[in-house]
Amino acid sequence: MARADNTRFLTQAAADRHQATLTKATNAIEHLDRSGQPVNFTTVAAAAGISRTWLYRHPGIRDLVSRLRTAPSGPATPPTAQRATAESLRARLDTARTEITRLRAENTMLRDQAARHLGEQRAATRPLQPQ
Repeated sequence: MARADNTRFLTQAAADRHQATLTKATNAIEHLDRSGQPVNFTTVAAAAGISRTWLYRHPGIRDLVSRLRTAPSGPATPPTAQRATAESLRARLDTARTEITRLRAENTMLRDQAARHLGEQRAATRPLQPQ
């Protein structure tokens, strides 16, 4: 009895595994690049859960990692237009202090009001004592 030729299933499984690994590698590269982390063969392999050898063996992936590895990273400090000036920081501090003063006054008023209501409740529920 002759065995059936099942090599097409093995070929399809290998192609599916290759495509899944390729997808994991490209997703890892995109994630690392977007998050500002270094993109190199070690970090991509660790993030994707694949071997560095696999990355080196695929020219498209190898070229992409090499290009991103040598690309200048984004600026470490925010652009000048986004940096807070001393004047704007002072204005924010003054606003915060004003708000704190207002909230403290409101807190004091509410405490006094609660104390008055509590006193009135106690006086209303306390039985009158004969004199």
